[in-house]
Amino acid sequence: MTLDLPASTTGDLPGPTPARTRRFTTRAEGPRRSARLRETAWGYAFIAPALVLFGVMGVYTIVYGFSLSFAQWNGFWPHWRWVGLKNYTDLLGNSPTYAPIVRTAAVNTLYVMIAVPVLTVLVSYPLALVLNSVRRLQGILRSIYFLPYVTSGIAVYFAWQYILQPDGAVNLLLKSVGMGSLSQPQGWLGNPDTALPTLIVVMVWSAVPVATLLYLTGLQSLDGSLLEAAALDGAGALRVATHVVWPLMRPITLVITLLNLRDALQGFQLFLIMTNGGPGNATDVLGLETYRLAFLSELSPTLGLASALGWLLFVAALVVAFINQRALRRLG
Repeated sequence: MTLDLPASTTGDLPGPTPARTRRFTTRAEGPRRSARLRETAWGYAFIAPALVLFGVMGVYTIVYGFSLSFAQWNGFWPHWRWVGLKNYTDLLGNSPTYAPIVRTAAVNTLYVMIAVPVLTVLVSYPLALVLNSVRRLQGILRSIYFLPYVTSGIAVYFAWQYILQPDGAVNLLLKSVGMGSLSQPQGWLGNPDTALPTLIVVMVWSAVPVATLLYLTGLQSLDGSLLEAAALDGAGALRVATHVVWPLMRPITLVITLLNLRDALQGFQLFLIMTNGGPGNATDVLGLETYRLAFLSELSPTLGLASALGWLLFVAALVVAFINQRALRRLG
């Protein structure tokens, strides 16, 4: 029931005005607020070591390395010698000493960036199709194919180095099957014409297990009715694999390509251990050249050059990631 009062009467009704309104806190809110503050303080205390570690090893290192790319320093001088953009211009063409080396390393890196993803896809996709069609011992076969990835990289590289020697298993196998003309007397890593392709094969051998597992996961998530419909329409196994299944695997293919591009652009451990960039500069890549400028130049002031080359690699990686993201959006 609503009681209508005259306008002159409503103004005289007793009650708090907006200016007199106060916020009252109950007795229970005080302990609750203190408990929340203690929980928040304990939370910050637990994450503080991680934040400090990230600040020291992450933010400080990034800022320090970026600043170093504009200076000359050998690691022992008491002060840096600021040179501005000279390190970048020297790497990109001005220096007669470093520019040709970086150019050769960039060309070799480009070969690796093209060959490794393409060969990895060409090997891993058919292998995943075969594994997906096998009904017995699939888990054992999957473990066998995944073994190269979980094996220690350094041990694998030394094993490959031994196999590829002049008296290694590859030359002995070629001679035993009557193909001795293809053997390499100086070893597969000692010939400038075969060293880089051989290292590309080793990289593909190491990358195939993960790519195969990704493809196998994608194949097992496909709708079986789609494949049955293609079979009823008269499509053979090859046509189904190339015209039905392969288009559905394009997002996985882009992921595999991005992973291999990253390894080809930034990785250098394989090249350092197996050839150290040789013979000559036949297997020198940008990652290995960055490592050399930073740690193998004795007392030469090349730490700034190494930092500048590292940032150039970082920009190249960002460009590759951007292209891959645009491609994924188009497919989505």
